[in-house]
Amino acid sequence: MFTGIVQSVCKVVSASRLGGGIKLCVDLQALAADVKLGDSVAINGLCLTASKVSGKTIEFDVSQESLSRSTISKLNASDNVNIELALKADGRFGGHIVQGHIDGTAKVKSIQNKDSFRDITFSADSALLDEMVIKGSVAVSGVSLTISAMDSNSFTVSTIPVTLKDTTLGKIKPGDEVNIETDIIGKMVKKQISKMLPSGTGLTAEKLRQMGF
Repeated sequence: MFTGIVQSVCKVVSASRLGGGIKLCVDLQALAADVKLGDSVAINGLCLTASKVSGKTIEFDVSQESLSRSTISKLNASDNVNIELALKADGRFGGHIVQGHIDGTAKVKSIQNKDSFRDITFSADSALLDEMVIKGSVAVSGVSLTISAMDSNSFTVSTIPVTLKDTTLGKIKPGDEVNIETDIIGKMVKKQISKMLPSGTGLTAEKLRQMGF
């Protein structure tokens, strides 16, 4: 499990095809000292297993399923990626529950600078937006963020200077694609409520009142 608090921005050493997947090599720098074979590492929010440790360079085998849901297939040598090691049992829980299971991708729609702060709006499919709420949490390329606004086809996050400086979000531009993981709590609530509704009906405020919410 992860928390969405990025520990370092590292560089891709190589990304080569491996059957239907990819062998991804990343220079984890100082973080490599805490990684052993079989450990989980979040790379741009995607949980991957260390398949080989060679000094500071860690190899990961990325499956076709992961490639189909994320931006990992677009990585090239020298690209920067957000890195977070799996949370230790006695670690500080600084963000929100992040599984490292990417739900899909979104594209940067617009960026609004507000002095040293920045509002970033992403266009996303309805399947992702249906699992988001204003003031709820979302992991964007592995970064734990709070949703500040939404409409029918996009959501906005307000980023602080330290997030822009210490993650890849400081370098993104309109049109760039990012990995998205919605909040697991929201997913579970949505699923349970859906089970309570008659088949083929949608969720409305009136139906929630009728159900006692």
